Amino acid sequence: MAKLVIVNTDGAEKEVEVKSGFSVMEAIRDNGFDELLALCGGCCSCATCHVIVDPAFADKLPKMSEDENDLLDSSDHRVETSRLSCQIKMSDALDGLKVTIAEAD
Repeated sequence: MAKLVIVNTDGAEKEVEVKSGFSVMEAIRDNGFDELLALCGGCCSCATCHVIVDPAFADKLPKMSEDENDLLDSSDHRVETSRLSCQIKMSDALDGLKVTIAEAD
């Protein structure tokens, strides 16, 4: 299991344990963060699971798909390390990953 640090929209942090293979979106949803809507359930067809990845981990993530990039383009809150949390699968290599839930559009 890997540790994931989640920062909500108010700035409060919570550290959770996540099994390898589970998405960051699933971990956030399953740990009571209501501000992450994740309306499409992880199908990469909306941008309601938008998170900001800590820059220290940006290079450790898989390359962003064209679909993910296009969906993030629709957000007014996109930054350089923006990602869709449904597209990040947890693994031991991501132990300690810190993400901040982006403001809703």
